[in-house]
Order: sequence, then structure tokens, then C-alpha cells
Amino acid sequence: MSETNGDEVDRLVEAWHRERPELDVQPLEVLSRVTRLARHLDIARREAFAGQTLETWEFDVLSALRRSGAPYQLSPGRLLRETLVTSGTMTNRVDRMAARGLVERLPDPDDRRGVLVRLTDAGRASVDAALDQLLARERVLLDGLSPEDSARLAALLRVLTTPFDTP
Repeated sequence: MSETNGDEVDRLVEAWHRERPELDVQPLEVLSRVTRLARHLDIARREAFAGQTLETWEFDVLSALRRSGAPYQLSPGRLLRETLVTSGTMTNRVDRMAARGLVERLPDPDDRRGVLVRLTDAGRASVDAALDQLLARERVLLDGLSPEDSARLAALLRVLTTPFDTP
């Protein structure tokens, strides 16, 4: 076990070593912690967004629009690429957010048949407030790391995630 009291992953790795000593369970040391961290991050995200009555998927769409810069609009196709969902799913999401006044559909001036999805003032206020809350919660989660350790962890995680992000 680690120098400290250990964590749940240390305990499960120890149990697997005992029960299946022939296996190399080293991947569990990293990836089980990533999985557990992802669960905690999901909870933090849901709590941060609840204050703005946003679902996680709504934040994803709104933040893609917000990051695009003024006038905060994207084509549905670009939103698909930004959020990794299907066309039907995106249509449903835009419909629901438009009904709430978070986004609006506009004709695409470059394509007579196309539309653009634009962030409304209410959508911008919601996504900005949700991001503020999210960052506050995420800072708490990273409090145990020095700035150097945080940068090192970010670099290592980038190595693991880059192959998934490459088209």
C-alpha cells in the first residue's frame, strides 16, 4: 500500500494481487483512479450547473457557443463536432434550449437552407455563471496539488487523451 493510508484503488489492487497474483494489474493503479475521479467530476459538474438549472449537456452546447466568440453562433454541424453527439440528438437539444430561451435559430446568410444556432443573452448569462461555479468546485478538487504537480498531471493526461481526440 502507499506511504499514506491508501485509497480504495490501493485496496482493490491489493485484493487482486492476492486473488490473481499471475496478473499484472498495474493499469488499475492509474485508470481506476481516473474512473473514480471522473465520477467525482460528474457530481461536481451537476452541482455547479444546478444553480443555473442547466443539465450537463446544456452546458456543453452553451459553452461551445460561448467559446466560439462573438456573435456566439455555430452551425448545427459544428455543434455536433464540438459536443460529439448525433444530428438527431443535437436537433432535440437545440429545440429544448430554444424553448427555454437559451439559444435561438437564425438563417445562415451563407447557406439559404442552413441555420445557425446563436447564444441568447440569457444563455450567455447562464453559461458564464455555471462556468464560474464549475471552476470554483474544480479548484477545490485540485487543492491537494501544487501548481507544478497540477501542470505535470495535465501533461500526463494529455498524453493519454490525445489519441482519442485525433480525427
